[in-house]
Order: sequence, then C-alpha cells, then structure tokens
Amino acid sequence: MKRMLFVAAAATAIVPAICAAQTPFDGTWKTEVSSIDHPAKPVVHVFKDGMYDCKTCVPKVTVKFDGKDQKLEGDPYADTLAIKVIDKSHLEMIAKKGGKVVSSRKTAISMDTNSMVIEYAVTAPNGQVVKGATSYARVAYDKTAPHLMSGSWKAIKEERRSDNGLALTYKTEGKTISMSNPLGLSYKAEINGADAPVTGDPGYETVAVKVSKNVLEESFKRGGKLVMATRFQALPNGKEAKVDWIDYISRLNGNHLMKKQ
Repeated sequence: MKRMLFVAAAATAIVPAICAAQTPFDGTWKTEVSSIDHPAKPVVHVFKDGMYDCKTCVPKVTVKFDGKDQKLEGDPYADTLAIKVIDKSHLEMIAKKGGKVVSSRKTAISMDTNSMVIEYAVTAPNGQVVKGATSYARVAYDKTAPHLMSGSWKAIKEERRSDNGLALTYKTEGKTISMSNPLGLSYKAEINGADAPVTGDPGYETVAVKVSKNVLEESFKRGGKLVMATRFQALPNGKEAKVDWIDYISRLNGNHLMKKQ
C-alpha cells in the first residue's frame, strides 16, 4: 500500500550540450534486487482489542482484523483493507480499490518470533502484477498482543521481486526526456523545465526533471505537493547507476543499484 525527488541559470546553460547527443540515462535499466537498501526506520504494527493499527503508515491505518473489508481514508492506491488472521504466526492482508483486489500480503513469523517474511502481490493500474517477498527482523515485541506480528520490525532484505517491478526506460528527444516502466507509469518532461503530467500511477500527478552531467533528478508531486524524489546517477562505466530516493509522505529514504540491459 504504498514513493521520490531531486540551479537555474547554470542548469539552463548546459541544456543544449546535454540534448545534443544521447544522455548517459538513455536505455532500459533493471534494479539489482540484492542492492536494495531498505529504510532504517522500523515499521510498527499493533494488534489490540480486535483492532489493527499501523503506527508508521501514511496515511494512518486503523481497522478491525476480522477478515472483512474495512474502509481506508486518504490512500490513493486502495479504499478498503481486510485482515484475515490464520493463526498466531500467520495472517493475510487484502487491499481493494473499487471492489477489485489491488494488493495482497501474506505474513509468516518465524518459530523464534524474531524474524518475519511478507510475500506480496501488487496489481498496477495497467493490470500487471508485481510479486515478491521482503524479510524483516524484530526490533520490539508486545508479548500481550493477540498476534506475533504486533511490534516493531526493520526491513532487512528484498528476497525476490518479479522483473516487471524492477525495470524502467529513459529516452531523450531534443530538450525532453521520457520515462516508462512495465507497470504503466510514464511521463515526458522538458529537461530543467516546468512540471509535466505523470500517467499510470495514482500516487503521482506531475514531475519536474533536472539534468546535470551524469545526474538526473525527478520531483514527483500530488495535489501540488512534493511526494517523492529520485536521484539517478549514471556511473562512469556506463553500465550501472545508483538511485537514491526520498518518500516525503512516509518520510523514508533508501537507495539501490541499477544495471543497463
């Protein structure tokens, strides 16, 4: 249920040089799963008195965990969430939008209760389904809670993710640059220009793109407010790029490595 950003006279001066030839960003890139650096901030889940409360979720999530669809407020990706408790170590969360399933998460807690794996399947607006799994380590534990998921958890490792959730393509044409991915997210923006429309992702409405030498910065907005920023730095070997991101909604940040395909 849940994304990233990055002076004027100097930047404008280098646009002709940048656009005269293919930039170091052009091409299709794929994230190296093993390089994904998850945020240091733990996620906090609370199960108490028949209610589930995600303390670190933005927007806030507080619903009954009775297996039935419960209304969500302020989430651009889902409007209901159902939490089905299978046993004290396992549960499933199903999010829907307009009555259609948009994501499912299956949680399994280890026998020693100190680790957790969440398997997920997320359906993009274009119908593509991204599947994967993330492992977590326990930070804090509420032994009085009715479910072992209750407590604080630190994301440790992305165990796997389907290829359609790892790739994106950049292409420059004149003074514009376009981006697209298999999930339908796309834009075409003027380099170092004004905000341009974003399609294919309800979390973003516009983007502004800045380019300086081997660095591409994207500032995504929704409702006129900055929600996500990415900094894509093409490395000297021409085959790899480091991507740093900041989620201004959840106040999280991370990075990963991408390789040109």
